[in-house]
Amino acid sequence: MSGSDRSIGLNRPRLVTKKFLAKPQHEGDGAVVRRSIGRSELKYLDPFLMMDEFSVSPPAGFPDHPHRGFETVTYMLQGAFTHQDFSGHKGTIHTGDVQWMTAGRGIIHSEMPAGEGTQRGLQLWINLSSNEKMIEPGYQEVISQDIPRAERDGVEVHVIAGEAMGAQSPVYTRTPTMYLDFTLKPRAQMHQSIPESWNSFVYIIEGEGVFGSLNSSPITAHHVLVLGPGDGLSAWNKSSKPLRFVLLGGQPLNESVVQYGPFVMNTQAEIDQAIEDYHYCKNGFEMAKYWRSQSAG
Repeated sequence: MSGSDRSIGLNRPRLVTKKFLAKPQHEGDGAVVRRSIGRSELKYLDPFLMMDEFSVSPPAGFPDHPHRGFETVTYMLQGAFTHQDFSGHKGTIHTGDVQWMTAGRGIIHSEMPAGEGTQRGLQLWINLSSNEKMIEPGYQEVISQDIPRAERDGVEVHVIAGEAMGAQSPVYTRTPTMYLDFTLKPRAQMHQSIPESWNSFVYIIEGEGVFGSLNSSPITAHHVLVLGPGDGLSAWNKSSKPLRFVLLGGQPLNESVVQYGPFVMNTQAEIDQAIEDYHYCKNGFEMAKYWRSQSAG
């Protein structure tokens, strides 16, 4: 809901309980990412395992690598990325497109820039519950023009998952999730409800904004803000430039998390099994034996 909808408003707005700057670090093959979740300041925010803002110029990228036990959501902010996997799936997502990949029991893929210059985007890792970690892999891909959006009172939202301002995403979230991309014009404000049992956070893409409480200090781009308990988020743009941020919320799984790089399971024994399966090309990794992506040469 936008500022004009406060009649259905927030009785207990969520306040910022933790904030820090996502500093650049190197990942993949020459890629630079700003990691917000998945670093020492914030290892995990159930059900979210990792969040990167990536910035990649050819020939850098993320060559062939495996996943098991979670989902990856790639949202392009600028440019294009081409994805290939060992089951023959291949596609390119462009600015504003989303790829929602369920790795499930196992996938090996590459993610490489599809054009010259800098390609930017966000990649989120969402955990899967123990009874879904070994399901068959799958994809949901939504091109920019098919992502629902709404605009009112200087607030625009792109609804990647969940619902906002009357717009609802077609994406099916196995772990219940909201993923909203907000842009606020100068002097605009927004109020968005969030299920009270969910964990939530904000990542600021550009500009600066005031979050949670009107009298708090403005926070600038590339900061991650963990939100405390409450029934929603309020934000204000008091600056003279646009404010863009993503708001993410998810239902906690409340399960043990054991992670070994690209494998995320519930026990160390399951991690050991994933490593063995990957090494011996079995239990979901059978096609790994003979596959290399085109980018691998």
